[in-house]
Amino acid sequence: MEMTGGCQCGRVRYTARIESDEAYLCHCKMCRRATGGASTAFVNVPVDALRWEAEPDWYRSSPIAHRPFCATCGTPLGFAFLEGGENIDITLGSFDDPSRFRPTRNYASESILPAWQDTAHLPATRSDENASVTERWMKTVGKVPD
Repeated sequence: MEMTGGCQCGRVRYTARIESDEAYLCHCKMCRRATGGASTAFVNVPVDALRWEAEPDWYRSSPIAHRPFCATCGTPLGFAFLEGGENIDITLGSFDDPSRFRPTRNYASESILPAWQDTAHLPATRSDENASVTERWMKTVGKVPD
């Protein structure tokens, strides 16, 4: 199945051939810093199963790896080894519809932030219930984003 995705501003787009619903959470400190999250959800795909419609920007995040991103909006798009990598990790949140993916494992478990592992017990608020944000969207563009 082919799935599409890209950055927040739409400048960088991709199509990936996906054969599995598996995804994983990386808890390493480098991924946390690269994405600003408590962990990073990735989908691992073969390099030859990924087609960039517009080439992303890349930065060397360590001596062994580099990461695709959009320099216009800042969206982190993945992780790849510099040498010998047959696969690339694509950020789950950059897919247009990431709902099919299921987490199957944790990576870099030594760096897990325990307080962020299970948040199901926390109170939940829908975006459209935040009057301040809704008002800003309506005033600026006339609708709340999808």
